[in-house]
Amino acid sequence: MWVGSLDHVPARVATARGYPPSHPAAGAATSNPAREAGLIVFFLRSMNARAGAGVPLGRSLPSRRGPPIIQKPLGENRLQEPPRPPDFTSEDTWRVFRIMAEFVEGFETLSKIPRAVTVFGSARTRPGELEYRRAEELGRALAKAGHVVISGGGPGDMEAVSKGAFEAGGETIGVCIELPHEEKPNPYLTRVVSFRYFFVRKVMFVKYTKAFVILPGGFGTLDELFEALTLVQTMKVPPFPVVLAGDDEYWEGLLGWFSSSLLRRGKIGPEDLAILQRARTAEEVLALVARPPGP
Repeated sequence: MWVGSLDHVPARVATARGYPPSHPAAGAATSNPAREAGLIVFFLRSMNARAGAGVPLGRSLPSRRGPPIIQKPLGENRLQEPPRPPDFTSEDTWRVFRIMAEFVEGFETLSKIPRAVTVFGSARTRPGELEYRRAEELGRALAKAGHVVISGGGPGDMEAVSKGAFEAGGETIGVCIELPHEEKPNPYLTRVVSFRYFFVRKVMFVKYTKAFVILPGGFGTLDELFEALTLVQTMKVPPFPVVLAGDDEYWEGLLGWFSSSLLRRGKIGPEDLAILQRARTAEEVLALVARPPGP
């Protein structure tokens, strides 16, 4: 892996990817910083395009009212799969560039929207169920209050909250993840950005949010909850509301364990427990989201 000067990047890229000498990636080296940066972005995007990446290239986005469009996800090499024939695009050192490309596309897409309220919840909630209707009501309330809504873009609660916001005329962003058996993004998204890597997706959730609202969910939902708590606790991000929404039956066991075990044994402090806030209705969520951050 090279560092420092980019003088030898064009020739190396051209050789590795088989571009002709006239191709922009094979141009003569220059000390112009703007041109060097442009070559890097061009190289990252061309790698994603050549590999069939799921992150859309350029600036094109789905229309506000049309169904989302995501390219066919790339079949990623998993750690425990049998080895495949050598390919420079699958080596760990070159995978760094695909990760960089996802960051570039995510930043370019999401930096254009106001800070949003990010809602997490179960992908297994079905239309017609009480939790689906509550998530739909929450999305509608957030949109009517002027909030952009971000979700994971999938089915279940993610679909419900997007549907409520979409039908209320709000902007709904799907920050999707490519999984082997994941369903396609729900049809209530005004913008979509897709990722292969969970950690890149998590950065996008946190960087462009002003509040996390956590609906009852499974491991993925709880993962996002604890990620937010850790970032706020360690002051890696400015404090923002982390709201546990929904009925007491779902949350009281977790909150009781926090108090009776973690807090009592000194594993967390009272100020850490205070990061979490509870809301049982959409109106209570709106009040907490509107509250200035901080203690």
